[in-house]
Amino acid sequence: MKSNKNNLIEERVVLVDELDNPIGTLEKLEAHLLGKLHRAISIFLFNDQGQMLLQQRAFSKYHSGGLWTNTCCSHPRPGEATLDAAIRRLNEEMGICCKLDKVLDFTYKTTLDNNLIEHEFDHVFVGRFNGEPLLNPDEAASWKWIDVEELLQDVATHPEHYTSWFKIILDRVLVFN
Repeated sequence: MKSNKNNLIEERVVLVDELDNPIGTLEKLEAHLLGKLHRAISIFLFNDQGQMLLQQRAFSKYHSGGLWTNTCCSHPRPGEATLDAAIRRLNEEMGICCKLDKVLDFTYKTTLDNNLIEHEFDHVFVGRFNGEPLLNPDEAASWKWIDVEELLQDVATHPEHYTSWFKIILDRVLVFN
């Protein structure tokens, strides 16, 4: 990472091939503009009642602002293990520390708002948590626990309220609840 002229940290993503072998790095926004395949993480937390913890993305995010999505999603830093990235980002975004288990990985490609393309090799983690998150307002505007049946019904009725990757992965991750 390096500072740019606006004193913001330039975040780089790990570019990968179809087998998740690293092939380089690229600035995050550029990777999304070009639709380059890169490594990502998605975290789904469930409580003891079987509810899923959702976050509403901050409205200021460069894509998908204000949409509801899984508990946390992000990108590992170059040289960072996916589990380490998941633990770090869950704490940074939601103020949560809990045990995470990797349950699957998959590749997807979808068009986003602002002429961006999400093309990710996504490593998916599941954890158990009972409590309230402490949101980072730069990352998340709100949060809620939701029953899975209610969630599935709302996604079917109001798909425009949810991120594209969340809708793609939801059915795959529910078997791990």
